[in-house]
Amino acid sequence: MTKPAEITRRAKSNLAFAFMCVPQDRRPDLNVFYAFCRVVDDIADDTSLPPDQKRKSLQNWMQAIERDDHPEHSLEAQVVDMRKRHSIDPSLLQEIIRGCESDLSPQRFGTWEDLQQYSYRVASTVGLILLPLFGASEAARDYSISLGHCLQLTNIIRDVGEDLENGLRIYLPLADLHRFQYTERDLVGRVYDGRFLSLMNFQAERAERIFEETANLLPAGDRKALRAAEVMRKIYHSLLQQMRRDQFRVFDRRYRISTLRKFGIMVRQCLG
Repeated sequence: MTKPAEITRRAKSNLAFAFMCVPQDRRPDLNVFYAFCRVVDDIADDTSLPPDQKRKSLQNWMQAIERDDHPEHSLEAQVVDMRKRHSIDPSLLQEIIRGCESDLSPQRFGTWEDLQQYSYRVASTVGLILLPLFGASEAARDYSISLGHCLQLTNIIRDVGEDLENGLRIYLPLADLHRFQYTERDLVGRVYDGRFLSLMNFQAERAERIFEETANLLPAGDRKALRAAEVMRKIYHSLLQQMRRDQFRVFDRRYRISTLRKFGIMVRQCLG
């Protein structure tokens, strides 16, 4: 079985990168949590598995969160141990699984408010679980929820093209498409025109507002504990700005922030 630290190291994700800001003694639990997120997300995204098998695997995880009879050193046992030691509500971990499970069937979101419910499940809950793992207080709860929304919306903007290739997933609110007279058919056809740019700029402006709100919600007493979260916020904000400058060429490229720039963000955050 692959160890959590190895799963985290191989992932090369922005979240795993941000863990470098965290004291060494906190990293083992962070690796366990990241491995859990990676495993359940990979189940949902595995194109080689039939939907029924994916649902069964995710349901097994749903039940595993509350059981105590796992083999020693298994990821399930480590997740349960982490949850108990940090008094993490099992329903938060289960919400992440429900979010992954919802991706198994085509879904659409009528409004931003509808999309926020999904975003809470797959992103804000991650932030809430990370609070005790980072050593932050409950005063940062609203910050964590808001951070999840701005990171997830940035992901959605970046992944518009990839999501279409993965089961014609559409996460942009349909009301927003209608606002700019841009249809699902246009999106599936990768129509890149003024309507699409207006739609994407509208999403980016919404994300900008949430990024600003999130920064204002950070409690002064948790600034040190939440350095890694702030690194994430700044990396994703840089990603959003990069997409805006490039006019959202999301149908033919995947945007990413260079490792050098990410290190720069991290160093400034840790020294600030």
